[in-house]
Amino acid sequence: MRYWLVVNEMSAGGKSESEAWRQRLAQAGVEPVLTRNIDDSWWVEEIESGDCILAAGGDGSVHLAAGICIERNAVLGVLPSGTANDFARNLGLPRDPEALCQLIARNKWRWLDVARYDRGLFLNVAHVGLGTAAVRGSGPKQKARWGRFVYALTILRGLREHRGFHATVTADTGEVDGRWLSLAVATGAYYGGGHPIPAASADDGQLDIIAVRPRSFLRLFATFIFMRLRDRSPDQTSTFVHLKARQCKISTHTPRTVTADGEVVANTPLEVRCDPGSLAVICEKIVHT
Repeated sequence: MRYWLVVNEMSAGGKSESEAWRQRLAQAGVEPVLTRNIDDSWWVEEIESGDCILAAGGDGSVHLAAGICIERNAVLGVLPSGTANDFARNLGLPRDPEALCQLIARNKWRWLDVARYDRGLFLNVAHVGLGTAAVRGSGPKQKARWGRFVYALTILRGLREHRGFHATVTADTGEVDGRWLSLAVATGAYYGGGHPIPAASADDGQLDIIAVRPRSFLRLFATFIFMRLRDRSPDQTSTFVHLKARQCKISTHTPRTVTADGEVVANTPLEVRCDPGSLAVICEKIVHT
């Protein structure tokens, strides 16, 4: 078994981050460790079944590494150092880097779900509507300054000018139609920089669709404060609709931008299905909200 440490060498501090993780991993007895750039692909063919790919970074880096793991039958290890890290929250990983490296050394892993759509897969969440503003409107400088709160700040800034869009969400458990401010399709227990999803986990074999209706700025802002103070999403209301399903389709009158795992990936219509237990990930347990 070999360990592949995958980093984004183009990011700020990418190489120094790589060296810091190498030292911690060596102290925990994780060897040998081969370092590779996430943007390269020549080394992927060298990965053998049962190898472990350690992804250092945020949800975007983890997304790329996960695709390689599924393709090569490898195990994914997450070394969180990005902005949101919603995927890492699903795994209940230790915050202490040394403790995390010791967990990797024990090689204890579990099977997780991924979401698949026509152009690929995502691990955490896909957005249509206002939720895409967090990706399109937050650059590296904003992320460095505000951290995971950059997503909430970007969305709040756009509330005054976003009046919603018409869409139909068709799932194997039901259908909702109307005007929406934002639609999110999640595979795990968290989205949007740490918002928990009620009764969700990354291994329950289901998608969670969170739909938000257009409301006044003050009403939506009050809801956001409520979510942050209680550290949970509100129950189903006239503003929020929550569906659980194995597959769903989002149809809009005109094409809308789709983002997934922090990247712009497609336009609507969007068809998503849950692929249960298809990714092996190092963790002690899966978080259930």
